[in-house]
Amino acid sequence: MSKLSAVDTIGILTSGGDAPGMNAAIRAAARTAWARGVNVKGIYRGYSGLLNEEIFEMDKKFTTGIISYGGTVLYTARCPEFKEKEVQARGAEICHKHGIDGLIVIGGDGSFRGAQALAAHGINTVGIPGTIDLDIGCTEYTIGFDTAVNTAMEAIDKIRDTSASHERCSIIEVMGRDAGYIALWCGISAGAEEIIIPERYDGNRLRLLNQLVEGVMETHSKGKRHHLIVNAEGIGHSYGMAKDLEEATGIETRASILGHVQRGGSPTAKDRVYASYMSALAVDLLCAGASNRVVGYRNGQYVDYDIDEALSMRKDVDEYEYQISRMLGRSIYTIG
Repeated sequence: MSKLSAVDTIGILTSGGDAPGMNAAIRAAARTAWARGVNVKGIYRGYSGLLNEEIFEMDKKFTTGIISYGGTVLYTARCPEFKEKEVQARGAEICHKHGIDGLIVIGGDGSFRGAQALAAHGINTVGIPGTIDLDIGCTEYTIGFDTAVNTAMEAIDKIRDTSASHERCSIIEVMGRDAGYIALWCGISAGAEEIIIPERYDGNRLRLLNQLVEGVMETHSKGKRHHLIVNAEGIGHSYGMAKDLEEATGIETRASILGHVQRGGSPTAKDRVYASYMSALAVDLLCAGASNRVVGYRNGQYVDYDIDEALSMRKDVDEYEYQISRMLGRSIYTIG
């Protein structure tokens, strides 16, 4: 195919926390670029690798077979020094040195700020939302969320089995940083009696404990002998919460923190497909001469926003969804 593009060479990097589906994004971005007649260079270890010039010519063999892998074959790393203006300027110089005039950044808000800075230095940039937390305001979906939720849900189902056998209360802490989306989805899908998310927590730990005690005792009095609480990472304190709850109720209570198992594993079909579409759009934007953009998914469409606008957007858990989670939990629990 003849080359019809505003850029000659696109660089691809993954930055921040890894997320299942990042490899599908890398694959789709590279293959779309080649189909448009554009060269592709991979950058290992995010912005840290860019500064260290860990840059290579990507070929089709590199993208073969990676779509089913979790994590990122380009590796990832934190790079706090990239917040400094002189470091950002050096990053842009390195891009120019290696002939990279378009850059795709797969990551979260912090990664997009780096892309924003490079755009200000003349590098055409497009961000792709890759984070299990679903905490990016401009998009209704982020790559990795679906896989993380399914991984956590399967673990919670298993914990619930042993919790029922021992007639105990289980507090299960899931990831999400300061966002409660993983907890909300896991709580609903696993049938939790209580879901604790930072978006609906006022910081009063005593009030929270009293509410949990009330819930456990209520369901226990109705004949239910086990109780499941899903707690978001942004709340934390799960071990202390379990100890306090057991002391207050007399019911054996255990805490489990699922941790980084939620980041790994083969991505679901949804994560692979969304990653592929978002990445193809990112390449097409660069080929059309766009810069300082973030792709996303809203109202059933793949869309793009100016990074400045995207970073200014705030996100909250949908109140109707939260109320449904309350309704489906212990508040209407009956034996039968």
